Amino acid sequence: MMKHYLLEKPSPWIVKHAPLIPKAGRVLDLACGNGRHAIWLAKQGYQVDAIDRDAQVVSSMEGMDNINVFVADLEAGDWPYPDRKYDGLIVSRYLYRPLLHTLPAMLNPGGVLIYETFMAGNERYGKPSNPDFLLLPDELFEIYSPVLNIIAFEQGEETMPRPAVMQRICAAKI
Repeated sequence: MMKHYLLEKPSPWIVKHAPLIPKAGRVLDLACGNGRHAIWLAKQGYQVDAIDRDAQVVSSMEGMDNINVFVADLEAGDWPYPDRKYDGLIVSRYLYRPLLHTLPAMLNPGGVLIYETFMAGNERYGKPSNPDFLLLPDELFEIYSPVLNIIAFEQGEETMPRPAVMQRICAAKI
């Protein structure tokens, strides 16, 4: 098996809320990048679908136990796997607004969405600074509170691991 060296530890938000995902469930790590969350979740016993558009970045996860790697450009068209349902959805540091409203339909009953990304105000600290990639205040809460049970929500400035303005939500499908 190929060695994989993580550039970063999994997000504390995802580590904190992942136990809410049904044990050994199927989890989607959306826009997974180098796989820091996919690998961590797989080691916790989840069956992970790791999807990203960068084939080279995800190639290091090929052949890892409990991980299925998919290469797809989520912004180039419709969701490529319309019939797949998940017990957990993980999104970290990624925002493509057309996908936001489709995520609840991808969850099985009892499934958990754990989402975190940058929000307005982050431009003071560098990238991302384009408003297309920054959530508006309360945006995740306003989108998901009508359709999911909100377990936790937070937003605001943080200093660790680097200064940023973030928004986070954990919500479950009833």
